[in-house]
Amino acid sequence: MTIAVTGIGITTSIGQGREEFTQSLFAGMHKFSVLKREGRQLPDDLEHDFAPFIGAEISELRYPDDLSSKQLRTLSWSGRVAAVTAREAWQNANLDSVDGHRVGLILSGSNFQQREQAVMHRQLHGNETFTRPAYGISFMDTDVAGFCCEYLGVHGFSCSTGGASASGQFALINAINFLESGSLDACIVLGMLTDLSHWELQALRSAGALGSERFAKQPEYSARPFDKDRDGFIFGECCGALVIEKAAHASARQAKSLALITGWGTFIDGNRNPNPSLEGEKSAIRLALRQAGITASDIDYVNPHGTGSLLGDAIELEALAQSYLLHARINTTKSLLGHGLAAAGLVEVIVTIEQMIAGRLHPSRNLQKPLNDRFFWVKSQPEICKIKCALNLSLGFGGMNSAICITQ
Repeated sequence: MTIAVTGIGITTSIGQGREEFTQSLFAGMHKFSVLKREGRQLPDDLEHDFAPFIGAEISELRYPDDLSSKQLRTLSWSGRVAAVTAREAWQNANLDSVDGHRVGLILSGSNFQQREQAVMHRQLHGNETFTRPAYGISFMDTDVAGFCCEYLGVHGFSCSTGGASASGQFALINAINFLESGSLDACIVLGMLTDLSHWELQALRSAGALGSERFAKQPEYSARPFDKDRDGFIFGECCGALVIEKAAHASARQAKSLALITGWGTFIDGNRNPNPSLEGEKSAIRLALRQAGITASDIDYVNPHGTGSLLGDAIELEALAQSYLLHARINTTKSLLGHGLAAAGLVEVIVTIEQMIAGRLHPSRNLQKPLNDRFFWVKSQPEICKIKCALNLSLGFGGMNSAICITQ
């Protein structure tokens, strides 16, 4: 079955909305700096000798007129960004023409509101009995799902799908399964903004996953996936939304198809640890290509997972090489946006589609000494490129591997 993408919504540190975002994407913009949002840095009264956390944050969020200030006060930061982004995708796909009882909404990730919880815990320390009753609902992911369903008029189905940093693609594949079963006619998939606090950031730094002590005083150089001078991933706030439906359903209601999802594959390593798996990544690629009915030679462009991980980037390139994909153009979206964790997989599918539509590839930042020179890297300048078939990879802690094939 072929799946059509008929709507896109996007909110990132470099732009809100498709037009603003794509302009910034092809210009190679970035917003890396010391993180400023409340609860992101270690407490001021804590003695330590660590460098401040760096990353890319959304500086300003513009709200539609039909979201009231009362509604916004009850939503977390992740929830506000999700509502705005989902609305853009909904309108882009003209989903008002579809019966809401046949439309679903699936969120990517789990526990994506950690920062606001950490801020509340600190504010109420010693006064825990004054915890707001509403917290009993809002700490759950379903609070965001419920709000977005109410706001948009979704009555078909809703849930969240967790898969660590592969959550975005896992949620998309879950939505495809609902379309295949006939339970839904259309589904909106939300790649959720993962709102990290200093607790998660410190743990990821101590585990060796998070950069960058090395570029602490030069944040603009910190995000450098696949470069020999990388020292870990750099966090980035982002959220994406896709509307998908069966190609035949989109055609019947005369909805414009932005791209087609023709193949998808997942492979679970059976391993709770964060280490990557060469065989797991190759298996996900092989399954996606097989379902799409194509071979590696048909792929023009690869949008990789590449985070800046010392081991993960090297394993991923080896998986691509052993999957006969050395010929394809390749760039690194996380060098511009940072790592969005639960949102990353879906946001990078959106980036792939926008590049296919534009016939251009966005530049990569800080890719000065690529790990492997045999690949066709897009470096500091955008490139004109007609993409017929693209492959997008997503990988997560706990042995999560996924791949998706996209055509126009």
